[in-house]
Amino acid sequence: MIYSNIFIIKKMMKVLFISQDLVGGNIAYLLKNQQYTVKLFIRDRGRRENFDNLVDKSWNWRKDINELSKDRDLVIFDCNEFGSVQDRLRDIGYSVFGSSAKGDLLEIDRQYAQKILSKSGVKVLPIYNFTSINQAIGFIKKNKSEWVIKQNNEGTGQKSLNYVGLLKNAEDAIDTLTNYKKYITKKSTNISLQRKVKGIEIAVGRFFNGKEWVGPVQLNMEHKKLFPGNLGPTTSEMGTLAWYNQSEENKLYKKTLSKLKSYLTKVNYRGYVDVNCIINEDGVFPLEITARFGSPIVHLQTEIHQSPWGEFLKAVADGKPYNLKWKKGYGIVVVVTVPTSNPFPFTKAERYVSPKGLNIYFREDFTDEDMKHVHFEDVSMKIVKGKKQYYISDDRGYVLYVTGMGKTVEEARKKTYKIIEKIIIPKMFYRNDIGLKFIESDQAKLKKWGYL
Repeated sequence: MIYSNIFIIKKMMKVLFISQDLVGGNIAYLLKNQQYTVKLFIRDRGRRENFDNLVDKSWNWRKDINELSKDRDLVIFDCNEFGSVQDRLRDIGYSVFGSSAKGDLLEIDRQYAQKILSKSGVKVLPIYNFTSINQAIGFIKKNKSEWVIKQNNEGTGQKSLNYVGLLKNAEDAIDTLTNYKKYITKKSTNISLQRKVKGIEIAVGRFFNGKEWVGPVQLNMEHKKLFPGNLGPTTSEMGTLAWYNQSEENKLYKKTLSKLKSYLTKVNYRGYVDVNCIINEDGVFPLEITARFGSPIVHLQTEIHQSPWGEFLKAVADGKPYNLKWKKGYGIVVVVTVPTSNPFPFTKAERYVSPKGLNIYFREDFTDEDMKHVHFEDVSMKIVKGKKQYYISDDRGYVLYVTGMGKTVEEARKKTYKIIEKIIIPKMFYRNDIGLKFIESDQAKLKKWGYL
C-alpha cells in the first residue's frame, strides 16, 4: 500500500520550483529525475540560461501556478524575499515549502534575528545596524575593537562585502569600509557590525513543518574562505562538512535552534532553517540565521537523505509528520568553480574571457554511480553526436558541487575528492581541505566542551 501511494504521488504531483538565483536549483533537477513533473522559475534574468534541457522552465510563475492542484501539487521556494507571497499562497490553499514573511526577516535583518533569539531565551551578542557607511565608520572610531563587517538585508548575495577584523585598534575595519565608499554609491547601505568572538564556527539546522520539527538535527561546518587553510577573501562558501544527530538532547541544538520553535510556529514557517554559531569555552554565540535552503548544504542533504525528496518536501509543506530515512556518518560537499571577471592573478589589461560555453568533461573511469554525487548550478546540457554534453551556462563561477559520505570524515573526504579528480573543466579550482580542520583540531575541542 505504501509503495502504491509513492507511485501515485510521483506520477501525479506537479512541482513549481521558484528560485531567485538557483541556491537549490539542483533540487528541481533531482525531482524531475525522480519522475515528478517539474517547472523551474529563475527570477534573476542573468541566470535563466542555467538548467537548459535539464528541467522544463517557467517564464511566468504566476501564470503557471494556476495549472497546479492546491491539494495534490507542490510549490517550492529556495530563497528569501518571497515570504509575503508564500503566506498568501498558503492562505488560499496551496501547498508551499519555504519561508514566510516573518521567516524572511530572520535572515535579511540581522538585528531583528538577534532580538528574536534573545526573546526566545538564547544568549546573543549585540549587533549594530547602520544605513550608511559613514555611520558605521563613526561608530567604530568611538568603539575600537576587532569588528566583523557584514552586509545587512543581503539575502543570498553580497558575501564579498563581509570582513572579519584582525586589529584591536580597528584600523583595518575602518580602512575596509572607507574603501567600500569608493564603489558603493547608494545613499542607503545596510551595514551590520558585530564584535568578533574567537572559537569554532558551527551551525545547527533542521526542517520545520509549521508545527513541529521534522527529521533529525543537522550539524554543519562551513568553509567560507576562498583558499585552503581559511585564507583569502570570504565567498558564499567553498564547501561544508555535515552530519545528522537523532538526539534532541544535543547541546548546541538545545541552546539555540530548539528555542525558536514557538516563533517558527507563530509565523507558519515550513522549510529548512539553521543557526550559525561560534562556540568556545565560554559558551555558544549565535551569529546569523539562514531561513531557506542553504548552499551548498542543500546538495549534501540530498546525499544524506534516503527518503524520496518529493514525499518529504510535500509533507513539510502540508504540516505533516514524516519519518525521514537518512544515512549515518559524515558527509562533505565541495564547490567546484572557475575564474570570472578578471580575478587575481589576471589584470584589467588582460582580456576577460567568460567561462560560458565551456564543456564539462569526465574521465573514462567516471561512472553513473559517480554522477549521483554531482550536483549542478551553472550548468546546462546539449546533445552532441547523440550523447549528452554538459557545459557551463553562466559566468558566476559556481559550476557544480560534489558530495560524499563515510563513517569517518577521512572516508568522506577520500570518496569526494576521488570523484572530483575524474572531472575536467578548463581552469577549474576548489578547496582541497574541506573537513580537514575538524579532523586536526576542532573535533577534539568540541568533544571537550560537550558538543559532540
